[in-house]
Amino acid sequence: MSIKGLSTELRSLTVFRALLEDPTIGKLADFLEWTEASGGAETDCCTLKRGIDLYCGFVSSLYNDHTPSLAGHISGVVNMDMNIYIRSISVNSEVSQPLKASVERELAILQHLADLTAEELTACIGWDSPLPGFDTEHIDIAEVYNYRCANIGKFGCGLYAKYYMFYLETDGTITPVRWPDPISLDQLIDYKREQDLIIANTRAFLAGRPAANTLLTGDAGTGKSSTIKAIVNEFHDEGLRIIEIRKDQLTLIPHLLDELSGNPLKFILFIDDLSFTKGDDNFSALKAILEGSVSARSRNVVIYATSNRRHLVKESFADRDGDDIHRNDTVQELVSLSERFGLHVTFRKPNKETYLNIVHHLAGAAGITLPEEELDLQAERFVLSRGRSARAARQFVDSLLAAE
Repeated sequence: MSIKGLSTELRSLTVFRALLEDPTIGKLADFLEWTEASGGAETDCCTLKRGIDLYCGFVSSLYNDHTPSLAGHISGVVNMDMNIYIRSISVNSEVSQPLKASVERELAILQHLADLTAEELTACIGWDSPLPGFDTEHIDIAEVYNYRCANIGKFGCGLYAKYYMFYLETDGTITPVRWPDPISLDQLIDYKREQDLIIANTRAFLAGRPAANTLLTGDAGTGKSSTIKAIVNEFHDEGLRIIEIRKDQLTLIPHLLDELSGNPLKFILFIDDLSFTKGDDNFSALKAILEGSVSARSRNVVIYATSNRRHLVKESFADRDGDDIHRNDTVQELVSLSERFGLHVTFRKPNKETYLNIVHHLAGAAGITLPEEELDLQAERFVLSRGRSARAARQFVDSLLAAE
């Protein structure tokens, strides 16, 4: 296949046709069409300027995509493409032989595109002055793509192939977190017993074994939310994804479960700082989901929630001692929601020893060399008005770094 013939081949893409809408590939296709129409190096001034403009526009787009090479860019967009072939594989649907043959043919075309060099392209322009180049590397596009398809339960497709943390928009749109919190498990000091319970549940979930909806409760700043994010950072390469949902979006969960049910990846629906007032409609919505409707028992979705309250519902003395003849039933209704989580893990406020242990670890990791006695004295003084917590320990160490 010649470089000029590649333009026509690109326009024949069918399974991967959406790739022509990618700005970088689209600009490269326009340049290749120019080479075919211009007849090569024997061009007039206007045609030459057009060729330079098209080529430099393509390279500029490649630069702005922050990929090191044309091959890297093409491999990336191929692996993210949500075409009929990958959608069929993701739901274990049978793929026809003509479709398989089309994928094979088109991957060969894209391989030729990925192997192009700046020297080959600029030679088509016929201009002696230097033009910007780009990195060249060989990536076996078909090999990488077929491997990812065979392991789609770990890699995913579409946005889920590129990102692993998401949040839910007001209209229900799933949007990626482009710069996720990089917190790791080894940065979370103490609370190992609590973390191990959640890790074991997550491992069971990833292995396809029964896993529990999980509630993390305890004092503010004890690392509940950080633990969940760190677990996702740890296991996203094994096919784990997380979608954060606000309390006022709980009614969207049934629709979300339907949307995710055919996805080969595993999803945590993360509800942070969960609490309700009596009569809150969202209370009933979450309760119904946790009670186990058919959609709520999706094999690839679990709910992880955090709360500073043990029973999630803010009770008043009237709830306990009012004139309700069945006040015991009322109280049980209020506390029943937390009991519907299969796993309940409590993060308790650290005592002095635990708090200082966290401070010592964080200070050591940050390179702070204060004498231990002085460090402890300042750490205790720091929490006089706010109470001990893992968050306070990190804030204290940050304050020392800021003062340097």
